[in-house]
Amino acid sequence: MIEGMLQRFLQQTGFITAAQAEDIAAHFAARTLSRHEFLLREGNINDAYLFLETGCMRAFAYDTDGNDVTTGFYTGGQVVLEVASFFNRTPSQENIQALTDCTGCTITYAQLNGLFHARPEFREFGRAMLVRGFANLKGRMLEMITTTAAERYEALLKASPEIVQHAPLKTVASYLGITDTSLSRIRKESLRK
Repeated sequence: MIEGMLQRFLQQTGFITAAQAEDIAAHFAARTLSRHEFLLREGNINDAYLFLETGCMRAFAYDTDGNDVTTGFYTGGQVVLEVASFFNRTPSQENIQALTDCTGCTITYAQLNGLFHARPEFREFGRAMLVRGFANLKGRMLEMITTTAAERYEALLKASPEIVQHAPLKTVASYLGITDTSLSRIRKESLRK
């Protein structure tokens, strides 16, 4: 059940009780996205804070040569949004698209801000989630510098095998910062181990 999963997600930091999580979850609306449907398109302001229950999504942008570069993947149990656009109310430079059929719960920027101002426990939860997101981003940046492509692929396989199952090879390769030819070679070598 979406609400149950959302409530468990809200309670994970320890700032929100079960009763508070139930009340907060009531402010979210169910949302479904079909495969290939966009949650956000470049140039629009991200107004949806989506808790993804099931499915797989990706964020991507176009480089200066017009190439599609994957900047992130999302799977069940994660929040999907373009942080800068959502909180700064600026046009997004990224697109967010469903790779599979997806279900989740969403809340608008105005509703989320209302909850932040009205519920100190939700504000603390939000702060903890932003810190976690920043730490994850810093970790990803360092991983791109300090690990090999093969190590990044193995880490992705271990952390989120569903991404490799649902995302096209070219999409996974762009996320790892390599060509799809290099990824094919790495996959073959990985299977031999």
